Amino acid sequence: MTQADEQFIKTCKEIIKNGYSSKGTNVRTRWDDGEEANYLSIVGVQNKYDVGKEFPMITLRNNTKTIKNAIDEILWIWQKKSNKISELNSHIWDQWANEEGTIGKAYGYQLGKKYEFKTKDGIKVMDQVDYVLYLLKHDQSSRRIMTNLFNHEELKDMELEPCAYGTQWLVKEGKLHLILNQRSQDMLTANGWNLMQYAALQYMFAQVSGLEVGTLTHNIGDCHIYDRHIPLVEKLLEAKPMDVTPKLIIKNPTKDFYEFKVEDFEVEGYDYNKDVKIGRIPVAI
Repeated sequence: MTQADEQFIKTCKEIIKNGYSSKGTNVRTRWDDGEEANYLSIVGVQNKYDVGKEFPMITLRNNTKTIKNAIDEILWIWQKKSNKISELNSHIWDQWANEEGTIGKAYGYQLGKKYEFKTKDGIKVMDQVDYVLYLLKHDQSSRRIMTNLFNHEELKDMELEPCAYGTQWLVKEGKLHLILNQRSQDMLTANGWNLMQYAALQYMFAQVSGLEVGTLTHNIGDCHIYDRHIPLVEKLLEAKPMDVTPKLIIKNPTKDFYEFKVEDFEVEGYDYNKDVKIGRIPVAI
């Protein structure tokens, strides 16, 4: 069983057993047929992974292709700093696109905005990504290496407010640790996805900064399972996890974050339970 399996199983069991029901609260989310997408949720989840020891991948279902799309999205947000769905290879944002083909002033748009940052070398004008990369190279003892996508001034201009909205990067004894803050998470569709993509980002930042990979701490405000997902999650919970230790391999030795490409990444030592098939997962929007 991987660390990702262990935390997924523990969290899902807790939601199903003790979760709050959203029924009667006038939820925003809907299914394709227009019916309310209600859910069970728990509040204030924290899961921690030793990413340097094992790349966090769930083996209860097949993630061999998902990993590429997850990394593609994280590069779209953090490297391209884009909000245009035409610049993303998957179609996961299509339902939130506006008439201009963007998701508004969300995600990559926020990371591309430039600010005046106070540094040891004086005031420097950078965006949030370059600020993190600068501090990881020039001020590794800082406890202020952070990003925030939840810009209240421009929430009205976003097609969807950011779910994974904040990061903090900490360097301890030559290892890069990441804290990921997320306001809301759909366990079935997003938990494994967000883990893989932010762990991959952690690998990239560590490589370009000359650091080893440390832990990833994932804080989730509202952690939920949608009503139509519960039978699928229960099916996964009955499955046997695989005894493997996945490892992320980056074939590109670059020290420039902006040179990474999706094809630079491979996972070794991964396998999944091939007996479990949950079919198409309905998505609430």
